[in-house]
Amino acid sequence: MAHTVISAHYPPLIDPTRATLAYGDGALPRLNRELNSDHLKTRQRAIMALSDILHDPEFVDASIREGIVMSLKICLFDSDITVRQKSIECLYIIAWSVGIIEAQLVPILVNNLTTEDDKIKLIILDTLHFCLMVDTTEALNVNAMSVFKKLLVHPFTETRMKAARNIMDLSIPLAGKVKAVEQSVIIPLTLLLSDDDATVRAKAAGALAMITIIKEGKYAAFSAISRLVDLVTDELSEVRLNALKALTCLSEAPEGRRALLVHVKDLEELITDPVPAVGKAAEIAVKVITWLP
Repeated sequence: MAHTVISAHYPPLIDPTRATLAYGDGALPRLNRELNSDHLKTRQRAIMALSDILHDPEFVDASIREGIVMSLKICLFDSDITVRQKSIECLYIIAWSVGIIEAQLVPILVNNLTTEDDKIKLIILDTLHFCLMVDTTEALNVNAMSVFKKLLVHPFTETRMKAARNIMDLSIPLAGKVKAVEQSVIIPLTLLLSDDDATVRAKAAGALAMITIIKEGKYAAFSAISRLVDLVTDELSEVRLNALKALTCLSEAPEGRRALLVHVKDLEELITDPVPAVGKAAEIAVKVITWLP
């Protein structure tokens, strides 16, 4: 005679760590409520489920309309690291939208860079990167430049790279360039030009290229000329390109032009670089350095 055996295990396609989604339009309102639940397990399941469905662009727009960004803002202060980490991951997915900026999340994210776990810092840096592509004002107002500067000496290679990249983003407007000079960001960026990792060197050179557009930036970065010259033969094309751009900016000052005249022949060889953008940048650099009034 057959006997019914009831297994204690979940069916293979059931994940107990994720909330069961309501049908249709009820999914996001329910998740929004559960994100604000007093029960940790409920919040954890909700944030895991939200992290999954946000990969569908349709849900990103709907979640903003539902007010989920504000709930995620609260979750950033949760006592549970899983909730905080997944909240930042969700915000990272939403980051292309102005919703994060409108929800005034930038100051909170910048502040969390000083307190969060190193792995979470990486997600925050990426999220802020996308926000800075939309607007840098709020980040500048909360002294993000100083926070990014401190991360330039972080032991993690990826953290140093992303901090330098964000400084480059933040230095696009004039106010950011001025702030970078005032915060003495050029010194640690110059040191990163000798970093063992090529991507770190590339972002550091890119940040210097952005900052040295202004006169104050040029004169503060003359000490970086020799290291930048060394980088024009780097194996990574992004490093060569950004180094050439920075040298071009520095050569716009008489002192910079005099220092670079002895390197013109080396730079001329780069005009035939296999990467067209690098060749064009080398051509411009040579023209600026050899310009006569």
